[in-house]
Amino acid sequence: MHSNNDCAKYMKSPIHVYYLIDGFYQNHRRYVRSRSDKQLRYKSAAHLTSDCVPEGETADHAPIVPCGLVAWSLFNDTYTVRVNGVVTQVNKKDIAWKSDKNNKFGKNIYPSNFQKGRLIGGATLNESIPLSEQEDLIVWMRTAALPTFRKLYGRIEKDINANDNVTVVIQNNYNTYSFGGSKALVLSTASWIGGKNNFIGMAYLTIGGLCLSLAMGFLVLYMVKRRNFADPSNLSWNR
Repeated sequence: MHSNNDCAKYMKSPIHVYYLIDGFYQNHRRYVRSRSDKQLRYKSAAHLTSDCVPEGETADHAPIVPCGLVAWSLFNDTYTVRVNGVVTQVNKKDIAWKSDKNNKFGKNIYPSNFQKGRLIGGATLNESIPLSEQEDLIVWMRTAALPTFRKLYGRIEKDINANDNVTVVIQNNYNTYSFGGSKALVLSTASWIGGKNNFIGMAYLTIGGLCLSLAMGFLVLYMVKRRNFADPSNLSWNR
């Protein structure tokens, strides 16, 4: 699949490449729980797959590492970016949070039997690379709170000028039709305060406006019902 577009504005590197998925409920209770955090961290916990059903063991009852639906559904589309016809490298190093790499995924834990369960899911993993260096997996397993989310795929460490022709060749592997979702590719720059995110700004404005409206309503209600208790005529007596 090809996507072609002329860049309308100058984009200063690093340019973040995200995949955006809509209609995928990573926050579903059963989906979130289908993983083994101890297995991801400790070599001695490879057998702890009871929380990973139905992707805990192979048909021969061998443990799957990493097990569970979260890892099993790993995103597996790939992108090749060309600027003015020249292939531009997408750097996939350091796309995951350092805290996740250092504290949640073991340096001596290697994938085994992955995607060898009863059903084949998304991407495969290199069994010679420890989980702490499988950054696509680490990014994916930080589950999203909303059904529409974007995750970092990599970075383009080269400026893109206005009117440059940007072509993206997409290896379309990830099946979003099975859950009625959709997917998109996003190129975004970031400032010192982070990347552009319209949702956060709109949420702040909406909540701020709601709080202001409630405050004004309480103020009006207070002014209307206010009593001057120093005036004896405002006192009522029950007899």
